[in-house]
Parts: sequence; structure tokens; C-alpha cells
Amino acid sequence: MDFKLPEFVYPDFTDDKFSNSKQVSFKEAEQDGIAPDNYYLTTHLPTFYYYKEEWILPKLNSLNCVAVLEGDNIKIIELRNIKKGDQIVIGRSTDGSNGVFVHHNGFPDSVPSIPGKSAETSFSEDYEVLFKLMKHEREHGGYIVWILGPSVIFDHDTRVSLNKLVKAGYIHCVLAGNAMATHDLEGGFLQTALGQNIYTQENVPLGHYNHLDLLNEVRSAGSIKEFIAQGHVKDGFIKTLTEMNVPYVLAGSIRDDGPLPEVYGDTEKALDETRKHLDQATVIIGLATMLHTISAAHIAPSYRVRTDGRISPVYMYAVDITENVANKIGGVRDFIGFRPMITNVQDFVVNCERALVEDKGEI
Repeated sequence: MDFKLPEFVYPDFTDDKFSNSKQVSFKEAEQDGIAPDNYYLTTHLPTFYYYKEEWILPKLNSLNCVAVLEGDNIKIIELRNIKKGDQIVIGRSTDGSNGVFVHHNGFPDSVPSIPGKSAETSFSEDYEVLFKLMKHEREHGGYIVWILGPSVIFDHDTRVSLNKLVKAGYIHCVLAGNAMATHDLEGGFLQTALGQNIYTQENVPLGHYNHLDLLNEVRSAGSIKEFIAQGHVKDGFIKTLTEMNVPYVLAGSIRDDGPLPEVYGDTEKALDETRKHLDQATVIIGLATMLHTISAAHIAPSYRVRTDGRISPVYMYAVDITENVANKIGGVRDFIGFRPMITNVQDFVVNCERALVEDKGEI
């Protein structure tokens, strides 16, 4: 059975409460990167702006941004991207009286999640819905973004399952840090991750050198792609992504070893590249990386305007063994389209592969 996207219900702007609505007000930005006084700060909830006798729903939204007039449309941008002369929406009321209306009831009750799921919660139905959703998005031009922490790499079966999922078309982009890619390439190069055998978890002699040896070799080659092309990497997730031209964004941190040449050390560049892919996302799956997933939860749109004009939620799954982490991510999303799954991420990946991929052979 195919997954059915929930129907979005538009506000009834013929209702009397909108009869005296004023056109949204703007104020010009006087400097790059600085919002004018009384600017309106955006929410994840679908928000309409009254301009030229029309209620406009921006194509994309995001949390804690500003709304800017662009032609006859409204665009949502981060404060850092404000340019001098931009016409910024001002005013703090959201009931429509001053041209800004936050719509709380656009999606049915099944879309927001109920906070408080725990390790004792049954997730059987959540898996079933996720599998249907992923099949729907793969077959209807969706864009499934995975956010991966390094723990997904420390298990042989998980690496195999990730390879099968990307080859089967269920991974369209990967967001991660230096560690995930480094450990995966180490696994393909030396069959270890942080010096432990990727299958048996046994420490190898001088294994603590391995990830730094790997970084040294890749940096000598100049790029991950060139290192792989030279035949150094036997297998692995990054190798498959690279060979299939599936994009990945590696955002750096202050504690990175190396890092790999493709890692963005500039925070704003990393954020720009991350946003570029999240703006396309129809499903987001975050695995055991709190900060990366919270960042995505913050900036990713909560809804998507489909090619046929329908409005659908951007579903976000937070998979973590710690329920506090998952529920914290949900709070950032206002729980819209949010699905926490409190479980071991390695089990989660293998479950997805077994349910979605027909070929059971090793890759």
C-alpha cells in the first residue's frame, strides 16, 4: 500500500476575522546582516503574509529567520544573509491583523508527534509508516537526506546496509562530520575503525595510528575522490556515495583530526551547503548525532510545496539511544512531521535495509 501524503487545509481568509487585516509592513535593512527594529522572527509553522490583496505562503520556511520581500513574493532568509536595502517584514503579532498569520491547524492531527516517547515505546508502527514513506518518496521524486554520526560506521552489518540503501535509491544526500567519513574510509583502507577491526571489534597492533594514517594518505592524494580512484579503498559507504555521485556535506568542528580535504572548516560555508540540500528535502533521517541533527531541525523547512501545488510536511526522524536527545530535536521542530525512534542506530539501519532492499547479497 502506497503512503498517502496528508492533506493541507488552507485558512479560510473569507472569515470575518481577516476582513480588517492590514497589509504586512516592511522596513529597509540599513546594513548587511542586521535586521531592522521590530523585525518579525519566523517559526516552523506555516505562515501567510498579506501583500497586494493576497495571502502569500513562502515556498520554504525555517526557524528564527526573517521574511523578505522579493518581487511580489515573500522569501525566508537567515539574518546573516540580509543585504542592505532588503525590505524586511516587521511586527510581532501573528493573528493576521497586521498581515502575518501563523497557521496552527494546516496539517491533520496525525502529522505532529506526541512528545515523550521512550525506550519502552513500541516502534513497530513507526517503522511500517517510515518504510511506506521512503518508498513513496523514492518513486515520486522525493529527496531523502540522512544525517549520520560516526557510530553507524563501527559495525560491519550497518556499513553493508547503508551501501544497499544508497544503491537502491533510498539515500539522496548525506550530512555528516569529519569523523563519520574518516572512520568509513579507514574501514575500506585498513579494515579498521579507530584501530578496531570493523567486523570483530578486536584492536589491531598500533591501531591508534590508523585513522591518522588514513587522513595523511587522503590529504596526500588531494581529495577523497582521487584517493578512491587510485584504488586504495576496498569498500565502504563513502566509496559508494562517491562512485554514484550522491552528494555529501562534511561540516567540520574545532576538534577534527586532519581533516579530510572535503570537510568545510568555514562554518558559514558548511551551513550554506547544508541548507542547499535541506531545502530540497522531503524526508530527513538523523542518526546518533545530536548537534548535526539539531542544526538540521532548526534550518530545514517544515513543509514542502510539491510540483502539483500540494503542501506536505517534511518528515524528520530522530534516531538515538537516548530519549532526551530525540525529544530535544522534536522541540526544535515544533514536533511538526517529527518522529522520534529510541533505539540503537545500527539496528535501525539494518531494519531499514531488510525491509526496503530486495537484494540480500553483500555489497
